[in-house]
Amino acid sequence: MNCSKRLKSCLTGSVSFVILILIDQLTKWLAVVNLKDKEPFIIIDGVFQLRYLENRGAAFGMLQNRQFIFVAGAAVVFLIVAFFYVKMPQESRYLPLRICSVLLCSGAIGNMIDRLRLNYVVDFFYFNLIDFPIFNVADCYVVAACIFFVLLILFYYKEDDDFAWLNIT
Repeated sequence: MNCSKRLKSCLTGSVSFVILILIDQLTKWLAVVNLKDKEPFIIIDGVFQLRYLENRGAAFGMLQNRQFIFVAGAAVVFLIVAFFYVKMPQESRYLPLRICSVLLCSGAIGNMIDRLRLNYVVDFFYFNLIDFPIFNVADCYVVAACIFFVLLILFYYKEDDDFAWLNIT
């Protein structure tokens, strides 16, 4: 195992993680500055708008004011994914999995920062055409990572030894 390759991967992942969190936090700050206590900003009439929401729960208003559950969950997700990121082979074949890992951790920690700092998460994307729950950039990271991960498992990592590095027996 090449230690410098692993170090470079971890450094790249860490820098990407920080950049993604900064983007998430910047967009939330912009939402507070430009949308709070204002009418929604219509992007596509009847379809998509920017609407400020202080979310104290999960999607669809579930688990309102249970911040401890969300913070603990984000911390556990981060620790597990970071552990597997470090264990992951440094072959280019696993780059998509490393990208999923960074996206997932960035989304989890981005929302955790809000919960710890504000006791709620700032949401602002709203698809009113389908009355979808209002969400934010961190949520996009998590959803994209999960979809990408499922697609990778179903169509890309099909060999028996693709996950042998996990040592799960």
